Amino acid sequence: MKGFRAYPPASPRGEGRPRKEGQAPMGHVRAFGRAVTALALAIVSFGGHGLSAYVPDSVSGSPPAEHASGPSARVIKDDLGRQFTLPERTPARIVSMAPNVTEILFALGLGPNVVGVTRFCDYPPEARTRAKIGGLVDPNIEIIQSLRPDLIVAFRGNPLRVLDRLAGLKLPVFILDIGNSLDALEPLIERVGLVTRREREAAALAASLGSRQAAVASALGTVASRPRVFILLYSQGLWTCGGQSYLDDLIARAGAVNIAARLPKKWALYSRERIVRDDPDAVFVLAKSPQDFAAARAWLSGEGRLGGIAAVVSGRVFSLDENAGSRFGPRLVDVLEAMARALHPERFGGRS
Repeated sequence: MKGFRAYPPASPRGEGRPRKEGQAPMGHVRAFGRAVTALALAIVSFGGHGLSAYVPDSVSGSPPAEHASGPSARVIKDDLGRQFTLPERTPARIVSMAPNVTEILFALGLGPNVVGVTRFCDYPPEARTRAKIGGLVDPNIEIIQSLRPDLIVAFRGNPLRVLDRLAGLKLPVFILDIGNSLDALEPLIERVGLVTRREREAAALAASLGSRQAAVASALGTVASRPRVFILLYSQGLWTCGGQSYLDDLIARAGAVNIAARLPKKWALYSRERIVRDDPDAVFVLAKSPQDFAAARAWLSGEGRLGGIAAVVSGRVFSLDENAGSRFGPRLVDVLEAMARALHPERFGGRS
């Protein structure tokens, strides 16, 4: 297709944003770039970390969970089809190998049980106090082993050779996938709840998120108009989400149309000529802070012909929390609600 360029292999942290060692390939990184790069694109290497692991006092002396054995053991399969024996009780020492997994674990009340996270796991804030196991593509096996985990929750973006080595050390590893639509969020939460034996809490969280999604759908009903939307990953250039991104699904659920939906990618670089021709009605900027959003809006207004697109002229340039939008976790429903309210305020008690 003309007018866009797909970026080659990137590192994972959520859905997929190209970058080098914590940096977007086009320059300075945004938190979103560090968070979004999970399954969309291929994987590049990060630098390693030393063995300076911090283990919270509240969990450092906890005994490991027992994994049942024998005929009474319940065996399930992870998202790679590998067999996994469920523990008899909630694991006391959990290592998370992805930011969205960390968020889900904390949302299930398992924060005190989490002893290790990646250096990108910054939400909730308490996660920052846990031992750092390295990145998503360069986890440090020695650090992980030193934490004596009785459960490691990984995802398909982690290097398979590392996961194989961890399994070879007789550490219980459960591997999860990330979906391309919001439909996969509740099953993901329930899977985490199952392997951590927090089924009840996971069911409650999934039900709450489902109820909020249903409320948005009910409020929108059959909207008369569906604005044409462009998602801007602000840094350098017009990086946006294609039709294979879960953000494309959020746009549709928010009562709009992604102008880049026809691109068979999760992320692609749009050209100025194409966005001017497509002339979106609204632009959502994935911004780390109000300052970043203000800079992005000013850049759009002053960047030649971009200042003449409908969204900029009408003032329909909105900010989205890039940290929340970059991770396939519970806060995606916050993003959905924010988008729906911005695009259709009259359906939520506001003015259009």
